[in-house]
Amino acid sequence: MALFSRRPKDSADQTNAEPEVTGVEDANSSAEEPATGAATDAPEAGAEAAAAGTDASGDEVSTDIGEPTASVGISMSSFGGFGATKAASPAEQDAAAAQPQAAPRPSAPETAPPPNESIPGLRDNVLVRAALAQVSAPATATEVLNVVRQMLQGHLYLRVKGDARALIAEGKPLPLAMATIGEKNYALAYSSGAALQESVRADGDTATSAMGQPVLGVIRHVLSGTYAGVIIDHASGQARVTLPRELLEKVTAQMDPKLALKTLLAAERTDETGAAVVAALGEAPLWVAIGTTADDRPGVAEGRSEDGSRYLEVYSHPLEVAAVGRGDKSAKITTAQLAKAIQGDQGLSGIVVDPAGPWIRVTRDELAPLLTVED
Repeated sequence: MALFSRRPKDSADQTNAEPEVTGVEDANSSAEEPATGAATDAPEAGAEAAAAGTDASGDEVSTDIGEPTASVGISMSSFGGFGATKAASPAEQDAAAAQPQAAPRPSAPETAPPPNESIPGLRDNVLVRAALAQVSAPATATEVLNVVRQMLQGHLYLRVKGDARALIAEGKPLPLAMATIGEKNYALAYSSGAALQESVRADGDTATSAMGQPVLGVIRHVLSGTYAGVIIDHASGQARVTLPRELLEKVTAQMDPKLALKTLLAAERTDETGAAVVAALGEAPLWVAIGTTADDRPGVAEGRSEDGSRYLEVYSHPLEVAAVGRGDKSAKITTAQLAKAIQGDQGLSGIVVDPAGPWIRVTRDELAPLLTVED
């Protein structure tokens, strides 16, 4: 369990001291649910705007992550996706020329940022923190969904009124910090030690501690109570979002309860990563992206490597399809359907998993253990 505290202001030279965060990291504890208790913190300045919607303007961000199609036919044509550009018709080219041109979408990172401790001893959730850093004012729906999909791995921190270690030792409930906006209560969670420090600095509450919990435990805790949602990094200015309860319910209804693929893709890559991903593909729920080909036929998205090799796009969650930003629909696919699709197209070099990043390409040879799977 990771704990932090701030020195009491017992001298003049400590009055303007920075909050001190100390403790031992244990975010991967076997406990799946965070301990619950009466939430006691009032929201600090700015939390109302965040909790009222999901952006600085107070406008609500849609919780729609796209309705998945019921099934996918493995005989569909494929269209250029990750690393490829679909050819536009002359009419589309004329229409595009008449519109302001958006900045090109940056390439998705293959791997997660390196591990980081913004406060020594407290390991940041670097993917969530990076996603929050990209949030604009006001936040867009895509930016909010990007934060949510990056949450599906690793840990988050929760603040506790009092000394969490002592409360646990005494068998007492842990009163978790929350923001109360009107009649709605929002749980507060943090992506990093720096975000925790900003929260302490904002409210000046020295009698608090924090604990790191697996993100799935945090989400389940929110949904098991009466919270209206969760605010991530509420004291971090623009780099914060509010995730409504309805969105969390939709996300958890379709996610892998083990979060196996997301966890593997977020971790440091080793020689064993490819084989571990293949094993997870045999058990985890999978989706493909459905769009249209250049001649307006339905197709399954495929990616291209720099040498032109073709890779079928496979996703660990419908959120991942939405995050690519092409407007594709997600369709669930079984392991047997995936195997049949690859076997039926010898031109495919393999698959690319979660193209919005972190992503991984898996070759036909590496997929061999799955290619014999049948319905």
